Amino acid sequence: MAEKNQSLFGEFAPVTTEEWEAKIIADLKGKDYEKALAWRTHEGFNVRPYYRQENINELNYLNTLPGEFPFVRGNKKTGNDWLVRQDLFVKDFEEANKKALGILNKGVTSLGFYFDCSTEVTKDNLAVLLKGICLESCEVNFVCPCGKCNCATVFAEYVNEGKWENNNIVASSSIDPIGTFVLKGKFEEDSEAEAFENLKTVIEKTSNLPQFRPVGINSKIFGNSGSSIVQELAFALAQGVEYLSRLSDAGLSIDEAAKAIKFNFSISNNYFMEIAKLRAGRLLWAQIVKAYEPANICSAKMIVHSETGRYNKTVYDPYVNMLRTQTEAMSAVLGGADSVTVAPFDQAYKESSEFSERIARNQQILLKEESHLDKIVDPGSGSYYIETLTASIAEQAWGLFLEVENKGGFIAAFREGFIQAQVKEVATKRDKNIALRRENLLGTNQFPDFNEKLDVALSEEILKPVDLTVEGAEVETLKPYRIAQPFEALRYKTDVFAKTNKRPVAFMLTIGNLTFRKARAQFSCNFFAVAGFEVIDNNGFATAEEGVAAAKAANADIVVVCSSDDEYAEIIPTVAARLDNEILVVAGNPACKTELEEKGITNFIHVRSNILEELKAYQAKLGI
Repeated sequence: MAEKNQSLFGEFAPVTTEEWEAKIIADLKGKDYEKALAWRTHEGFNVRPYYRQENINELNYLNTLPGEFPFVRGNKKTGNDWLVRQDLFVKDFEEANKKALGILNKGVTSLGFYFDCSTEVTKDNLAVLLKGICLESCEVNFVCPCGKCNCATVFAEYVNEGKWENNNIVASSSIDPIGTFVLKGKFEEDSEAEAFENLKTVIEKTSNLPQFRPVGINSKIFGNSGSSIVQELAFALAQGVEYLSRLSDAGLSIDEAAKAIKFNFSISNNYFMEIAKLRAGRLLWAQIVKAYEPANICSAKMIVHSETGRYNKTVYDPYVNMLRTQTEAMSAVLGGADSVTVAPFDQAYKESSEFSERIARNQQILLKEESHLDKIVDPGSGSYYIETLTASIAEQAWGLFLEVENKGGFIAAFREGFIQAQVKEVATKRDKNIALRRENLLGTNQFPDFNEKLDVALSEEILKPVDLTVEGAEVETLKPYRIAQPFEALRYKTDVFAKTNKRPVAFMLTIGNLTFRKARAQFSCNFFAVAGFEVIDNNGFATAEEGVAAAKAANADIVVVCSSDDEYAEIIPTVAARLDNEILVVAGNPACKTELEEKGITNFIHVRSNILEELKAYQAKLGI
């Protein structure tokens, strides 16, 4: 047994960074270090292959404790408990109440009530909705997409008439006139000034509830519109400053304004980056609020609700969404979110079932009850990687935030089109990466389920971005979407066609070199299955003639020749001469491509192909 304070590594000489770098470069054998090992992100900085103590020596917040300014290590001094939130869409107040009471007995500690814009919220129907719910032990949140719902003030009146300890009631109403402006193109009120005056009135009328946050900055809009993590954070902070400035100008103290705000972030599948985003967000927001000189430094705490993002969720192979949301929930929890919503895996294409909602709840409960992630405060602290990511995201987000401020603030920058252009630039790159399969969506653009057939009809709305732009919009709006939508529309088009026609068949004519033909057949099967085509793989044919005969017998629409580059010059013309109306495709990008093209062979698929555009072209050739 080792003695106390005994050095376990005393016999090992320290290794300098220069020595590590020299060893890495030697092992790369001439390859470019940055290209081979550095990760080029959408965030404006590269991620190194390793980090050391020296990378975090200059970070001045490392010696702070959890619960201390600037709160990068979390808002809590001990533990990492968070609220498990489930959202309910209120169509009938009594039914919603019944469901809420049921899920509160299944591990939920926070309720999100979503109202339709046409729903009238009164004290009477709110009493029905909240009947039997102990407001002192369960957070309640009210969300209305149009932002005009009066539930905040009605809730305050309802609480005043009850026998509650108001200081213990934690709630929010997610009023976000700026978010409405971003999505709809104009403010719901007659003027911008009226929107903030109304918000001030709501804050004043709910002042009897110290832990009620009427303002909900909906930064999910950016993440679900394809923005980078840095952009989502920077624009959320800019919105926060807009609210602080407008509300303080209207007569509220900075403490009143700051304590009225809750941030709602989407969480993507970028595991460590998302952990760092929440840490960086608390760091920057604390510095911003401090600059306004609040009476109580606790006003500088960023209260965060995190929700698994919609951007990367898929209709096809939807059970993969469970895996996505599990890692996203972990990011939110380890990043110190105050509450978390895990969206049901089937939310993208239908009304969630009892099963999918139960799984979503249990994903969080598992993190608490089995993994005990609620016991350790700020587990990322001291990690060279996470600390460096936190600092890098904070630096980049702060730079972008200052750009927005220099343009007059968030609203002015949005009117100018600056924010839309920033988001569009990143979203376009991400769309291209998915189309070229530089980034993968399992089950959608890579490794699809060959045999999957949807059991539901997909409406046009499911396959298109969410466009809430209103008549008379003053600006270009952001339109949240799912990055899988173009691929889903592609495959669904095939599925619909196959209901009244033969499903297209792609036949793998495997011949020649065993290694190449197997690898290219696997690639090609995945390629055409992405569009919902039936694929037929084969072990291999002795001759081209034998392969063509088998393809015709299988009634193939597409014949994909899979062999080695060296053999294509001889094999392809032989196959082409024996095909009739079948589409001939070459798997690969061989040196003899120009020679083959001169002979009329023009279809080639390979790792650099834009799979989305290629498959659309094949659908067109097949009359789909």
